[in-house]
Amino acid sequence: MQFTLSIGFCPTEWYLPLAVAAEEAGFDSIAVPDGLFYYETVSTPYPYSPDGSRFWSPETEFLDPFVVITAMAAVTKRIRFYPSVLKLAVREPLLVAKELSSCAVLSGGRVGLGAGLSPWPEDFEVLRQEWANRGPRSAEMIEIIRGLMAGGMFGYEGRFYSVPRMQIAPVPSQPVPIYLGGLAEPVLRRAARIADGYIGWENPQCPLDDVAGMVKRINGYREDYGRSSHAFEFKFMPSSNRPDVLARLRDAGVSDLIVMPWVEEAGLQAPLAARVDAVHRFAETQIPALRQERG
Repeated sequence: MQFTLSIGFCPTEWYLPLAVAAEEAGFDSIAVPDGLFYYETVSTPYPYSPDGSRFWSPETEFLDPFVVITAMAAVTKRIRFYPSVLKLAVREPLLVAKELSSCAVLSGGRVGLGAGLSPWPEDFEVLRQEWANRGPRSAEMIEIIRGLMAGGMFGYEGRFYSVPRMQIAPVPSQPVPIYLGGLAEPVLRRAARIADGYIGWENPQCPLDDVAGMVKRINGYREDYGRSSHAFEFKFMPSSNRPDVLARLRDAGVSDLIVMPWVEEAGLQAPLAARVDAVHRFAETQIPALRQERG
């Protein structure tokens, strides 16, 4: 059983002390959100809130995931990092490969890539990326990123991208794991086919009752693609950190629990001291029991 601390929705100067606290407390990983732009008006409701509204303001501080992960890696030694999730489909795959490779090398290989699509058509419009076929296009992006980060000359010819033979350096000594996030069935199939894991979160479209079935479907797709023997992580972030909820997710097949332990105690706007206290308290009271073998 693994445990990820989600760090975000806080002042920028809190990231580093929270990363240090997470490592000291025994967390395995840190996840950071990817918030690009806040549009005055959007063309579609936010799909992961009950009423479609955004629960953050234009002033909410979001740092670039690769930048903040590198900074947190510099003040830690063991803990791993990944974006949850990077809006991959609105970016250029060659630049993502270069940024991710640099981040992985500087961190000593302590980086994964959580990748998603972005729910906002506006992101695609302002960054001049195609909204249609964003899912299949992101699959090609992952092939390109993996190919470049493997080292040596690499070229690619696909439906959406054509890459002349090229090379980037440095590259990490070990492959960077890639996790896909999203709720549509094609995303689950894509995760089973090309990814090293899946990232989910509790929301109106994905209640806790659906998690066990989702895990089973992904495992079934992995069998269909002949990838059952390939290591695969099921990461999930519930809205409650109650012990019974977390144990239920563990028993449903979730292998990495993503938590913000201060939210239930002090709210999303909890001060830094309350967050650090909650991190250590969660590690002391819940991690040991949840890491025990399933009964």
